[in-house]
Amino acid sequence: MRRLAFALPLIPVLLLSCAPTTAVQVPSLEVQEIRLTDLSLPLPGRPAVAGLTVQLRVTNPNPVPLRLTEIQADLIIDGAAVGRLTLPEVSLPAQGQVDQPARASLPLTASTFGSVVKVARGQAVTYRLDGTFRANLGPLGQPTFGPLTLSQGVWQQPALISF
Repeated sequence: MRRLAFALPLIPVLLLSCAPTTAVQVPSLEVQEIRLTDLSLPLPGRPAVAGLTVQLRVTNPNPVPLRLTEIQADLIIDGAAVGRLTLPEVSLPAQGQVDQPARASLPLTASTFGSVVKVARGQAVTYRLDGTFRANLGPLGQPTFGPLTLSQGVWQQPALISF
């Protein structure tokens, strides 16, 4: 009887190990809104900086909950890379989605300043977020996804500046 009591907790583990496995599907990130919130001019010893807010919708197509970590994305405006965003971790329910806000500051250079000024003037630009992320699947591991295009679209907002 003692052997049976010891083996009972192992039955679910054994059954799961015999079940067919499916590949992990790639979670998706979709930008709901991207907004330039402020633009600071360069000062001695400090570059110009663009402040952004990004509203993401993150979807988990998998039948298990997971947490996305180490989300890094290059922001590309009109084909030119303007900076790298580090986005916050996201916990996702099984086959669910979460709206996740993120804030970022991008130091601007002479070559990227013009692209951000277009947005600040209210002009439409194309954007793309290319990046990578890690999915923590608990006992199933921590696969890394990417590099891949996380989201893309047209970015236009009310003007912040009038020059």
